[in-house]
Amino acid sequence: MKTVRIALIGYGNVGKAFAAMLLRKEDYIREAFDAKAIITGICTKSRGVCLCPDGIDTETLTDDMFNKELDDFALIDSGEYDVMIELTPINIMTGQPATDHIRRALQRGKHVITANKGPIAWYYRELRDLAKKQGVGFCHEATVMDGTPVYNLTKETLKGCRITEVSGIFNATTNFILTEMEKGVSFEDAVEEGRRQGFVEADASMDIDGWDASAKLTALMNVLMDVEITPLDIDRTGIGGITKDDIDAAKAQGKRIKLLCRGRVEDGKPVGTVKPTWVDEHTLPAIMDATSSYVTIDTDLMGATTVIEEPFEPEIDHTAYGVLSDLFRILTDYENGF
Repeated sequence: MKTVRIALIGYGNVGKAFAAMLLRKEDYIREAFDAKAIITGICTKSRGVCLCPDGIDTETLTDDMFNKELDDFALIDSGEYDVMIELTPINIMTGQPATDHIRRALQRGKHVITANKGPIAWYYRELRDLAKKQGVGFCHEATVMDGTPVYNLTKETLKGCRITEVSGIFNATTNFILTEMEKGVSFEDAVEEGRRQGFVEADASMDIDGWDASAKLTALMNVLMDVEITPLDIDRTGIGGITKDDIDAAKAQGKRIKLLCRGRVEDGKPVGTVKPTWVDEHTLPAIMDATSSYVTIDTDLMGATTVIEEPFEPEIDHTAYGVLSDLFRILTDYENGF
């Protein structure tokens, strides 16, 4: 039985949920892949680095097991691991430092999994090509719609299809806010309710101003359509200017307002838009309430295929599963590489 060693760069809610899921699926991993997956390194911004080549018992992990003198690159450059999982907070405007984390691990010949959409939105082609050169896996299913299979869908079940357009509702926070406003809740109170429920950040501007949706659209276009753009290239309008009067005016005409994303190639150039849009009340985007989201993938051979992500408790398990599914992909595609 092979042992697969994992380094976690970032150990917040997703990292902890992934570690718990890894324990729950220990028997499955052994039976399906003849493997044992262990976490040999964990890095956090505040506590430093925890190292244990024989495997860290994450259920008994305490602060005194971390070395504050070590940082992320100490683990990435010198740690004993086969797969590096990048789970640090996203920087939509630069893709850093996550991109440097990924780049350095790939340069060491390590497999990489990331839930951070920043590197995919800014440096996907470079990182993809580096992974191919090194003969290692580079997986990122959890960067858009959490663990809902989007990238894997196109890779495995839409083989031979050319992606002509991607569209949908990619940001659950703005969808929740707009849904609450339709109930008569003010914009400000809707944001606060989202914070209370735990899925709206203290600084909600990245969601409200459309940056998160733009980063996800960029990531999808870079990967599925093989273009090279950044979030700055998206024609972006957020929902900050939407008022109750706007909501009521749309409703009076049998419409709802949704923050829609659309990406395509026109005259050889990638074109992406994120903007509030009036949609007929019986169409797919209109029936996406609360924290639901979806992506539609248009192809030359299969037409349109749509994947919907429904709310699930705990929601963080969506993302953790996306990371775990990428680990399964690496164990499948590189089964002789451990």
